[in-house]
Amino acid sequence: MANTAIATVNPATGETLKTFDALNAGEIEDRLVRADQAFQIHRGTSFARRAELLHRAADLLEADQEGVARTLTTEMGKPLVQARAEAAKCVKAMRWYADHAEALLADERPDPADVRDSGAVRAVVRYRPLGTLLAVMPWNFPLWQVVRFAAPALMAGNTGLLKHASNVPQTALYLEELFRRAGYPDGCFQTLLIGSGAVEEVLRDPRIAAATLTGSEPAGRSVAAVAGDEIKKTVLELGGSDPYVVLPSADLDKAARVGVTARVQNNGQSCIAAKRFIVHEDVHDAFAERFTAGMAALTVGDPMDEATDIGPLASEQGRSDLEELVDDAVHQGARALCGGRRPPDHRAGWFYEPTVLAGIAPSMRIHHEEAFGPVATLYRVADLDEAIELANDTPFGLSSNAWTRDAVEQERLARDLQAGGVYFNGMTASHPGMPFGGAKRSGYGRELSGHGMREFCNMTTLWYGPEE
Repeated sequence: MANTAIATVNPATGETLKTFDALNAGEIEDRLVRADQAFQIHRGTSFARRAELLHRAADLLEADQEGVARTLTTEMGKPLVQARAEAAKCVKAMRWYADHAEALLADERPDPADVRDSGAVRAVVRYRPLGTLLAVMPWNFPLWQVVRFAAPALMAGNTGLLKHASNVPQTALYLEELFRRAGYPDGCFQTLLIGSGAVEEVLRDPRIAAATLTGSEPAGRSVAAVAGDEIKKTVLELGGSDPYVVLPSADLDKAARVGVTARVQNNGQSCIAAKRFIVHEDVHDAFAERFTAGMAALTVGDPMDEATDIGPLASEQGRSDLEELVDDAVHQGARALCGGRRPPDHRAGWFYEPTVLAGIAPSMRIHHEEAFGPVATLYRVADLDEAIELANDTPFGLSSNAWTRDAVEQERLARDLQAGGVYFNGMTASHPGMPFGGAKRSGYGRELSGHGMREFCNMTTLWYGPEE
């Protein structure tokens, strides 16, 4: 993984606002020592104490919401309204874990009759914390991605080291300060301002028990390879090219309206955004008309303006990558039903028009690669079989959306779509009460819910023989 500058660069203007020095070897060592020392303290705290600390952090974040939201928008360009919503979502998730963690990690007690033939009079399965976890996190949801790791990890008794994306350093530092202000033991949650080239050495350190990464497929491969060499647990949430299947029984007005939001949330830079719109031929034209009109009506502009629907892409390289995918498709015969270019009235910043491409062929890069920006691909299919085949024709399998009121079709889609989730008559969303993760090259393991919380626990079998 290449090194990049650690800096806040406003994507709406291209202006570098603040730069940061990467930690040196001695500073990294200090943080590793403190994290390990904090784990020895934090692992022994009660669930009640951990809940008290996490509730305090949630209260502080709620009070800081406006300032935090403006930092998110400044660093990566999401509309301010969405940045506020991201902060509010984090507050709710922190409170949810504070209230539910003890029950989620409660001892499990097998029926004594089931373990008697092992010689046990009773047995218990207990979930114990692993240690210090390394989190390598992305810039697109710079608060939420971290909180959905940190809240369950801290409630389980682990400690955390955050290597955040290099373009959101102020958000990363805020998160460390938030948990410090909440009263967590010194070193319990720390930010590592380091380039990606320094990740391997940290991951190989014996004081790091496991790692979680949300990001690109190449980044996931790199971290997984190192962790595998060290025999350390990893959870990976990587790219997605989620299908959005629309069948004849769908409410077309709602499907088109929700589809626009599902595609352009976070300026289209979401792994779980709907990207490939697969529509039955009986309703294709009607859906396409509604969906394209909705995309074309969106307001592109200053993300600090509350009337803005779509702000800039987070980086100049990100926009260039998106343009290459669109240009390749158009060159091979795809049609832009709307958009397909930079807005002519935005000379500064990394803006791109909301775009709908039709006439997609398998030879086009965008058919197989993830489009990380406000670009949707539209397909016409003859029946449910073709819809499922096309939906699965991707190396990714993060989530999926399906619009049908037919129970038989729903069951077939639930069985056959190759993804970590199927959302019927709505858009994919993450929630602390539901496991989240993917299949195929979208990664492995789960975040959120009790399933995600237990990923970084030592599931310990306690066996009790006769006492006499």
